[in-house]
Amino acid sequence: MPGFPPATPSCLLGVLLPLAACVSESQETGTPAAESHTVVTFNTGTSEGLPHDAEPDDGYTSVQADLSDAWYGDGLAWNAALEDARAFLAAVDPVIVAFQEIFYTGDCAAIPEEAREGFVCDGWTEGAPTVAQRVLGDGWQVACHQGKPDKCAAVRSDFGRFIGCEEDFCLEGLTGPEVDGCGSGARVARGDIAQTDGRRLTLVNVHGSSGVGSEEQACRLAQFQRAFEDLVDPDPGARNLVLGDFNTDPGRWAGFDPSAAYLADQGAEGARLHFLTAVGEDVEPTYQGLANIDHVLSDALDGSCLPAGAGDLPSVSDRVYFDHVPMVCTVR
Repeated sequence: MPGFPPATPSCLLGVLLPLAACVSESQETGTPAAESHTVVTFNTGTSEGLPHDAEPDDGYTSVQADLSDAWYGDGLAWNAALEDARAFLAAVDPVIVAFQEIFYTGDCAAIPEEAREGFVCDGWTEGAPTVAQRVLGDGWQVACHQGKPDKCAAVRSDFGRFIGCEEDFCLEGLTGPEVDGCGSGARVARGDIAQTDGRRLTLVNVHGSSGVGSEEQACRLAQFQRAFEDLVDPDPGARNLVLGDFNTDPGRWAGFDPSAAYLADQGAEGARLHFLTAVGEDVEPTYQGLANIDHVLSDALDGSCLPAGAGDLPSVSDRVYFDHVPMVCTVR
C-alpha cells in the first residue's frame, strides 16, 4: 500500500504475539525504531443468514439467531461468543479497540425472560459491566457514540484516556453528528485520547449505513464526509486514526458507489491519510467472501493490518456467530 513503509519483521510480531508494544532497531542505522502498538477494529455482530443449524451443534441455532435479531439488534450478546471475543482480544493484546454492533446491556431491562437464556441479559442486574467492558476486562476505558450505544471505542488505561470522559465507561463519550434521513444517533463519532506519553491522538470510529441502494450510498457518503471533513483534526500537526466498518469496499466498488469512491480518495496516494488495511480488487476478501469493508486509515501513524486468522493470528471463534473478521493492526 502507498503511504507507509512495510513493518519491520520484529514489529510484525506485535500482531502475532500477545504484547503491549515492541521496539526494534533499524538494521541500516542501528537507531531505535518507533514504539509499536496493536490496534483492532471489530464489528462484533451476527446475522440470521449464517448457517447456524450446521453441524456440529455449537449451541447457537436459528432459534437463538431469531431471538438475537428480535431483541439484541444482532449485536454481540451471546455469552459463549462473548467469551471467544474476550480470549481473542487478550491474545492479540491491543491498546485501542473500536467496536461496532456490540450490544449495550442497559437495554436488558426491556428484554423478556424467555429471550434471555444464554444471552448476556440472563441474570443481568442494573450496574453490571457492559459487554464491551466484559470483553476487554480491567484496565480499560470505554466510550460510546452519542445516541448509538452499540458503537464504542476503548483505550487501555496504561496507553491513554479519552479527554472529557472521566469514568471508565462513558455512554455518550464519543461525539459526532447525526446525518438527516440516515437513522438516529451518530454512526461516526470522535474521541480525543491523551496518551500517557504526553501526545494526543484523535480517534474516529465509523460504522457506515449498510446496503447497496442509492439511498444507502448517499447516507454513507454523507457519513464519511462528516468523518473526514468534520471529525478528523485538521491541524497539520494532529495525529488521526480513522477506523471501523465502512460497509463499502473502496478497492472494488468505487466505480458504482460514490461513498466507496470518496473513501478511496481519502487514502489515495498524495492524500493526507493512508490506508493501513489492504485495499484493491486482488485483496483476499474478509467479509462474506466478497469484499473488504473493515478499514483503518491514519496520517501520522504508519503500520499494517492483518485479519484475524491470517498468518499466526488466532481466529476469533469456531462458532457460527460472527459475520465480520476483525482487523488487527501494528501501528507506530
